[in-house]
Amino acid sequence: MARVKGGFVRTRRRKRILKLAKGYFGSKHRLFKTAKEQVGKSLMYAYRDRRNKKRDFRRLWIVRINAAARINGLSYSKFMHGLKLAGVEVNRKILADLAVNDIGSFNSLAGIAKEKINA
Repeated sequence: MARVKGGFVRTRRRKRILKLAKGYFGSKHRLFKTAKEQVGKSLMYAYRDRRNKKRDFRRLWIVRINAAARINGLSYSKFMHGLKLAGVEVNRKILADLAVNDIGSFNSLAGIAKEKINA
């Protein structure tokens, strides 16, 4: 039986890993073993942080809405409760954008929320 060294397959596998490790510091982009470990960790972090990014943005939107709501004399929770009572279905991303870029329309929404809470 012929001896198989796996030269082409082995080279292709190593090149793929080292290409993914391009830009890493020190031996992590030069040596196959350390590059393989770091690429594995990097892919794991990327998977995890794609999910964490959604949490981070939601937290940012809530902070922005809360700041704009307090200017109108409401807390975040009362503002959101008032909108729910009024039947206004606007998501937090849009509300945060209004709070930053179009304060007039946000103030009108805050007025609607106040009316529904007081009624």
